[in-house]
Amino acid sequence: MSSGFFDRLVARLDKLDPGSLQAQMVRLTQERGFLETIFQSIQEGVLVIDNEGLLLYANRAAEKLAGFAFARTKGRSILRVLREWDWEHLLDAPEVSDGGWSRMVTREIEVTYPEHRVISVYAVPLDEQGAVRKGVLVILRDVSSERRQEATALEEERSNAVKNLAAGVAHEIGNPLNALNIHLQLLTRELSALDDPAARQPLQELAEVARKEVERLDAIITQFLRAVRPSKPVLRPEAPADVLAETLKLLKTEFANRRIEASVDIPEAVPAVKLDRQQIKQVFFNLIKNALDAMPDGGSLKIAFGVGDAFVDISFMDTGCGIVAAEMGHVFDPYYTTKPDGTGLGLMIVRRIVEDHGGEIELATKPGQGTCFKIRLPRNERRVRMLEARRRE
Repeated sequence: MSSGFFDRLVARLDKLDPGSLQAQMVRLTQERGFLETIFQSIQEGVLVIDNEGLLLYANRAAEKLAGFAFARTKGRSILRVLREWDWEHLLDAPEVSDGGWSRMVTREIEVTYPEHRVISVYAVPLDEQGAVRKGVLVILRDVSSERRQEATALEEERSNAVKNLAAGVAHEIGNPLNALNIHLQLLTRELSALDDPAARQPLQELAEVARKEVERLDAIITQFLRAVRPSKPVLRPEAPADVLAETLKLLKTEFANRRIEASVDIPEAVPAVKLDRQQIKQVFFNLIKNALDAMPDGGSLKIAFGVGDAFVDISFMDTGCGIVAAEMGHVFDPYYTTKPDGTGLGLMIVRRIVEDHGGEIELATKPGQGTCFKIRLPRNERRVRMLEARRRE
């Protein structure tokens, strides 16, 4: 509704017959209702404050953002309605006493009531010529999610910078470790040529201890690099049961040494799954190693496959010590471990690989009875299951 129309209507009031005046008033009412609908529908909060700081109008969005009811606060001072907002500073109240709001203001404020939010405040003076009451129009917009996204992006940049630095340091440490390993092998070969067994054996034992420690450090660095510089999986149709068989073959000696019985339950028809063979083998290896470490005095490990409409499930159930409730929320955290020689990276890498394959990982445990890790890998071709039609009575 233009101000020109309203001015012309006022100028012609004494010339209009009752029928025409009624029609014009109906038109004004309809346009006012239309504008009210628009203001009540937008997500931005709208406040109108007069020259004395009294609240003249507020839409529903403003009520929600600021936490007040306009019906109870209309005509009251905005300084009292929203005390925590520091309106005197926000809208430069000293200028009000000089004869009106004189400039546009754009600021962001942080509020805690009714919710913790960051709100962008845009205020512009209402100084329309001929207006009975001058004041200010205030637009409120919730920018909390935008600020959170900015904070998350900044944190990711910092994290990536630290990861790149750490990966570079780890790579540089790996080079001298390789040199140490080579020279320890050469030293072992030279020691084997000594004629005196009494002198040769203790020296060989010392060299073997040093070699094992170098290998352990190299394994830690390798896991660390995989954690901070994950590689995308190269997906190909594979039989997950075959990958498991290869992994169990690598650990056959450990099962025998630890007196642990292993059983594998595989249905007749396990479909192929698109996976990265080496990465999934690493997942199986880490989960089985964790199960073995949880059973130092022997036990049993049951590995079971399950086939659903959307996923192929592989469960690893041990009879070990289980996981206490206080540790359940941290098992996938980086560098969190309960093992004396653990790195705390194994399960984090397992979860990342499974998620990169579009899968899921679940954990169930009972302290003193055992733990079950279940990984779910999406099927190559998902079946659509038809539901039985309901009979109509």
